[in-house]
Amino acid sequence: AGAACICATGFLMPRKPACSAQVVDPHKASYGVDNALFAVAQIAQTTMRSELGKITLDKTFEEREALNSNIVQTINVASEPWGLQCLRYEIRDIAPPAGIVMAMELQAEAERRKRASILESEGVRQSKINVAEAQKQEVILASEASRQEAINHAAGEAEAIRQRAGA
Repeated sequence: AGAACICATGFLMPRKPACSAQVVDPHKASYGVDNALFAVAQIAQTTMRSELGKITLDKTFEEREALNSNIVQTINVASEPWGLQCLRYEIRDIAPPAGIVMAMELQAEAERRKRASILESEGVRQSKINVAEAQKQEVILASEASRQEAINHAAGEAEAIRQRAGA
């Protein structure tokens, strides 16, 4: 059964590890330590607490494989004089307290709302830009139409003057 660990953010986390070790040197396992498997279990527990204490609660879930690997390496270094080798260490069932789970869920919900609010404001912004661009185009086209109308009117006046002068 696992005891609780404290992560870098200061939360107490119950956890249940699984460790599998193999005797690689029976002589060392028999004479190097009183109870080799108990010693490995103690090293594993201490190492796990140390590794979990270095990271935040959020990273605990993300870096489980790296944690397991670091713990195996540390156990193997410590247990080599005892003729043991750790084959695998697995942190199972990381279960933060209910209050922490609720806080994490609230934080995730707040992040979702924040992203939704940002997306909505960007949509409103883009909509206003589109309306402003349309109004700008409308003014430009109206101006070009007025200009062309003035040119056409002037050309018509000039033609009328020429025809009167020629008659």
